[in-house]
Amino acid sequence: MRAFRLSVTSTPQLVVSVDDINRPVWMQTIGNSTVYLGGADVSSTTGFPLVKHTAPSQGVLPANETLYCVTADGETETLCVIMQDA
Repeated sequence: MRAFRLSVTSTPQLVVSVDDINRPVWMQTIGNSTVYLGGADVSSTTGFPLVKHTAPSQGVLPANETLYCVTADGETETLCVIMQDA
């Protein structure tokens, strides 16, 4: 397993890079802003919202896919991630 934190802004940032296996990923925000998840073109209007005060979000990233994150304009958020190491 590998754990790390990202400082997320309104510029899309890579969370999980491409690999040829399915990978379980757990994520949780620390601050009060929402982090939006999606592909390389993710935005605060198109992304899947991850908000504070919820249990860690768990999912499986399919093989040959990437995961990106972003916040709304002018916001910064910390995203905690733990995932299976490839």
